[in-house]
Amino acid sequence: MRLTSYTDYALRVLLFVAATDEAVTINVISAAYGISKEHLRKVVHKLAQLGYLHTTQGRNGGIRLGIPAENINIRDLVLQFESTELVECFNADTNSCPILGMCGLKGVLQKAQKSFLEVLGQYHLSDLVKNPRLLIFVKNAAA
Repeated sequence: MRLTSYTDYALRVLLFVAATDEAVTINVISAAYGISKEHLRKVVHKLAQLGYLHTTQGRNGGIRLGIPAENINIRDLVLQFESTELVECFNADTNSCPILGMCGLKGVLQKAQKSFLEVLGQYHLSDLVKNPRLLIFVKNAAA
């Protein structure tokens, strides 16, 4: 399974913000990761809507975690950003697969997806933030 860039950027934003104690801006994250500010604005907006981030505008504004890193489950986050329909037959409403009745692929893919999500469910954002002090170098390079 491949995650979309949207989900990848959401995870990166959360990792960046979790690794620092101060509010950060989209400009800093954009420069650090080489990602378009427009893409990041959309990602940050959705993360804020979902409560993962708290944003403050103004001179001393920026982005902070809205939920403690130890409470942000990676599986839950991925499910809020990704479709769970790996193939057409996962959606009963739009399924037009002509071999549905004789194909076992759906069951195999569902089992694989379940395992994938179970592994993600074992981790929280706090488990993924390694060497937060290294972020200083990324932030300084972005400045």
